Amino acid sequence: MSAGRALVLGVVASAAITALIWLLGRRLHGIDLLPDQGASWYYWQLPDPTVWTRVSAWTGYAAHQLAFWWLIHHAQTRVRRYTSGLHRVNVVALAVNAAFIALHTLQTHLFYDGLAQDVSIYSSQGSVILLLVVVLLMENRRRGLFLGRPAPIGRAVVGFARRYHGYLFSWAAVYTFWYHPVEATSGHLIGFFYMFLLLLQGSLFLTRAHTNRWWTFTLEAAVAVHGTLVAVMTSGPDGAWPMFLFGFLGVFVITQMHGLGLSAATRWVLAACYVGAAMVVYGLRGDLGGAAREAVRIPAIEYVLVGLLALLLWLALRAAARLRPEAESLR
Repeated sequence: MSAGRALVLGVVASAAITALIWLLGRRLHGIDLLPDQGASWYYWQLPDPTVWTRVSAWTGYAAHQLAFWWLIHHAQTRVRRYTSGLHRVNVVALAVNAAFIALHTLQTHLFYDGLAQDVSIYSSQGSVILLLVVVLLMENRRRGLFLGRPAPIGRAVVGFARRYHGYLFSWAAVYTFWYHPVEATSGHLIGFFYMFLLLLQGSLFLTRAHTNRWWTFTLEAAVAVHGTLVAVMTSGPDGAWPMFLFGFLGVFVITQMHGLGLSAATRWVLAACYVGAAMVVYGLRGDLGGAAREAVRIPAIEYVLVGLLALLLWLALRAAARLRPEAESLR
């Protein structure tokens, strides 16, 4: 099977699994949960967790994570070449992810709790943000960071990120998946579908589908849809959804659209549509200043994090380079 066909079938399967989670979600309606306690509180966790609820979640997560990391390592050390079809390790990775999705669904219906009982809600959100930031760093030389112009990030830093990003991305997807119980609220379903797409992307390593720029852009852009819809569901039409919509679309206008091979005229039109839509939405809210204040918040955070991450990686690589000769001299 070609990797492109596997990708299409994988997207269809992700939608089907999400629909199945919705159907099974009726069985979870009778579970008693504590009242919501604010933005830092994760609502979907048991009031009285047990040893077994914790062990079931953490054991399943650890097994899923270690299996995926081993598959990535095997692919990098044993396969090492890109093809238009599937390697055997891709088939195994797809099967492993499907099996652990089924396991977590079963674990939820038996024990309910995910990892959220023991870790902060911000760790789940932060893992996805870190994933998006690393993508910006990795793609810096190909599409630039600001209006098609690359930031001064060294080749060694970008090369390191490209070589080892699979381990980080698989952690972000697997950890976030196991953080939540397999609930069937609208927000959960949207999030699970997005996680399934990320797991699908991770399973297609060393294939041409994995590097298809329109597919990888779709994964980046999907966070704008997810963030906006969840904000509408949690805070209503008068809530903070424009910050997420125009924040992530701002990253698209500043960075992402410049790697899609679009003409300059098309990019100008898209930028004008973005500015016009922001002015209309914030104008109807009676807060035109919010268009400048809120829309820049998410891009500013992401670009600052790209700079900090690049600096940290550069320092770590410099330190490793200095330690290597010392270690060799001691042999």
